[in-house]
Amino acid sequence: MTLEPEAIQAFQALLIGFAFAGLVASAFELFTARKASFHLLETGGLLAVASVPVIVFSAPFIILRNTIMGRQIEGRPIPFVAIATVIAGFWSLACGHVVIRLASGILGI
Repeated sequence: MTLEPEAIQAFQALLIGFAFAGLVASAFELFTARKASFHLLETGGLLAVASVPVIVFSAPFIILRNTIMGRQIEGRPIPFVAIATVIAGFWSLACGHVVIRLASGILGI
């Protein structure tokens, strides 16, 4: 069984997307002492605009964190958890591709 190069690239983008999402969310929490969440967009004004890149790149982490907490605390059904995981996976894949392209452009690879 061999893997196509596109499948390997997609898997790498998925992993890099999740890792970068965790990095961005953790860095945000470290520097602001607040959890990264979608509620940052509700504050309005300049803070909401400034938080858009943080939310965009940390969204897979936020979605999975909220899903796991919702399952443990509220007992959300498994299909909800599965759908949220798929959404986070696709978002991570997209973010991973962006991060790889930015990194290769900066590094000249």
